[in-house]
Amino acid sequence: MDLTFHIEGMTCASCSARAQKVLSHVPGVAVADVNLATHAGRVTLADGAEASVVANALTAALGKAGYPATLTHRTLEIEGMTCASCVARVEKALAKVPGVSNATVNLATRSAQLDDLSRDADRLIAAVKRAGYDARLREVDAAPEDRDAAEAAALQRNLIIAAALTLPVFAIEMGSHLLGWVGLTSAAHDHGTSFTELPLTNWLFQFLLITAVLAWPGQVFFRRGIPALLHGAPDMNALVAVGAGAAWLYSTFVLFLPGLVPASGRVVYFEAAGVIVTLILAGRWLEARARGRAGAAIRRLMDLRPATALVERAGEVVELPIADLRLGDIVQIRPGSRISADGRVISGTSHVDESMITGEPMPAAKTTGDSLTGGTVNGAGMLRMEVAATGSDTVLSRILSMVEEAQGARLPVQDLVNRITLWFVPVVMVLAAGAVLVWLVFGPEPRLSHALVAGVSVLIIACPCAMGLAVPVSIIVGAGRAAELGVLFRKGDALQRLAGIKTYAFDKTGTLTAGKPVLTDFEALADGDLLAEVAALESLSEHPTAAAITAAAAGRTLPEARDLQVLPGLGVTGMVAGQRLVIGNQRLMADEGIDLTPIAARLTALAAEGRAPVLIAKAGKIAGLLTVEDQAKPHAADTVAALRAAGARVVMISGDAAANARRVAATLGIDEVLAEVLPEGKRDAVLALREGGPVAFVGDGINDAAALASADVGLAVGNGTDIAIESADIVLMSGDIAGVLRARQIARATMANIRQNLFWAFGYNVLLIPVAAGVLYPAFGWLLSPALAAGAMALSSVLVVANALRLRRVAAG
Repeated sequence: MDLTFHIEGMTCASCSARAQKVLSHVPGVAVADVNLATHAGRVTLADGAEASVVANALTAALGKAGYPATLTHRTLEIEGMTCASCVARVEKALAKVPGVSNATVNLATRSAQLDDLSRDADRLIAAVKRAGYDARLREVDAAPEDRDAAEAAALQRNLIIAAALTLPVFAIEMGSHLLGWVGLTSAAHDHGTSFTELPLTNWLFQFLLITAVLAWPGQVFFRRGIPALLHGAPDMNALVAVGAGAAWLYSTFVLFLPGLVPASGRVVYFEAAGVIVTLILAGRWLEARARGRAGAAIRRLMDLRPATALVERAGEVVELPIADLRLGDIVQIRPGSRISADGRVISGTSHVDESMITGEPMPAAKTTGDSLTGGTVNGAGMLRMEVAATGSDTVLSRILSMVEEAQGARLPVQDLVNRITLWFVPVVMVLAAGAVLVWLVFGPEPRLSHALVAGVSVLIIACPCAMGLAVPVSIIVGAGRAAELGVLFRKGDALQRLAGIKTYAFDKTGTLTAGKPVLTDFEALADGDLLAEVAALESLSEHPTAAAITAAAAGRTLPEARDLQVLPGLGVTGMVAGQRLVIGNQRLMADEGIDLTPIAARLTALAAEGRAPVLIAKAGKIAGLLTVEDQAKPHAADTVAALRAAGARVVMISGDAAANARRVAATLGIDEVLAEVLPEGKRDAVLALREGGPVAFVGDGINDAAALASADVGLAVGNGTDIAIESADIVLMSGDIAGVLRARQIARATMANIRQNLFWAFGYNVLLIPVAAGVLYPAFGWLLSPALAAGAMALSSVLVVANALRLRRVAAG
């Protein structure tokens, strides 16, 4: 069993690594995962662990570590309670739900108040229903994008305050030390303000303003960073708190006790402390805004859900909230409106735009008996629908769940990043202390001033935030973009695995072909409408071949047919317009004594092509023949060609006869064919192919479940409402085989984006931390300004998120 929840207070990779370490040590937790980009935690419980006990333990552990799990306050309206025992039963039922605390049920108001660790409210309602009562959510918790917007707004307010208070100090420094704001100071022109340059009142003015900056908008760094430091688990907040705090503390000491400081060291760095806080707040604000854009795909999917539905109740049409819909309800869908839930058309005809679900641009025709998907848009016709699924059971909800799960996944490459970032901040603090020590021992005068600049710059320029965001933010954007293109990564790590696949194995029927036979050839040896006569008899049969023949004769006037006799493995016979008709294979014709000499040459030619015709005899003589075949899907040949052009190996696995399978493969440009493979043999075929390297298997997800699960990556070809989500890693919603190319393109683009982010994040720190420590000073006399260090650090994580956002522009083709 898994528990998923939101974690507060994480600002860098060290935070997420510490939080993950805390969760992994909670008794009863088998696997723990923390995602910095989504601020989400997920734990898998060990066998036999009590979910509610573990939930309370992990909440306490995270709170103690300084990364509290968000508890959402909810109000449930309870129906059916009549006495105090009802209250006790509902309270007991809610208390057993993992992650629920402080559940209080009020009989007078018929409501329950509780704090919930998870964002999934459906399980609360289900628990109440199992206790024998009905429940509905009165107050839904904020959506993720609302939380992101609120965080960005709070950061913006703090940024404005910090900038307003820092600006006067900045103006003073700009007037006398422009060179320092270019980012470099020298021995001849140190960054700072000497005791003789400015009057004491000016320093006092700076002290008051910057103290306000640190105590007001900047207090978040100290409130979170100092406890983390005291607990021996420093994070990004600790680096900022120590860096800005050291600059302020030194400057304050110089201001009020100048006599205790050597004359060469009597400089103040109030400006640096204020600019550090201001620039880092600016970076976090930009990052929060960018993170909000990273989840744009989820928001667009959520926006597909209409708020109300027109429901037929007691002979009237009433507008009800979607939450009030029940299975079996009859809903009216007016032209141009969004469909409120999943269901089946019971009357009316229209065309429905399903592009946001399937990726298909052309509207689908809908009539009585056809399925409808909630969130899609009705065309010009009026429809009446019977509701078949609501809430979390709808296709849209399942899509949202899959996308969110994929976006929160941890790729294997993240494990390496986590191991590094776990030690990153402590190492940075050691390096900063080392830089200070080296400058104090070996540096030129003013040693104390130089040591402070170097130490603070090292602390501030280090950026574990970029390292922590490098992988998850790319996954968020990549999986979201894939969903917009009709490709659902059910498992996020499939992104990494698919990017390296070189062998693609395809099922034939239903995957490369439509899985629906159609009439491809019809030859009559005599005058008359033989097709109409054949269709008349076949219309009495339910065989797929019969359906194809009947469909081909649509619009023709069919004669009367009777006395249908089905001969399994042979064909059918019956009376049509007073004459006996025999339709079947050559064996049936032989049994009936039908002479095939008139079509012998044609039969030989068809056999050479691997095609098996259906023969037609009327009144004891051969009258014609037809072929019914499963046609290749649109884009199948182009998809195979594109994969082969990219250097991939393409194999077709089919249970069809060898001759027919090879013929279909030839038309699609596939050279390797494994034919006459039983369903249970497809798994073995995939395992055999895996001996030569990683394999992706593409199947229809119904009779290919074992093969999909056995492949390194399983891609299920769905149709938007019939999705094989249990056995596949990736679901191609539209059924378009070109979705394989889209999935491959998204996977490769995402992994390339991750590599770029990691290169930048690690390269940035490797290159600039030594510069901040002063390695350029001996050669050029340069020291990095703490203010510029803050700007570089703030920009680093913003650049990582901005780079990931480029994945939103990955083309559909």
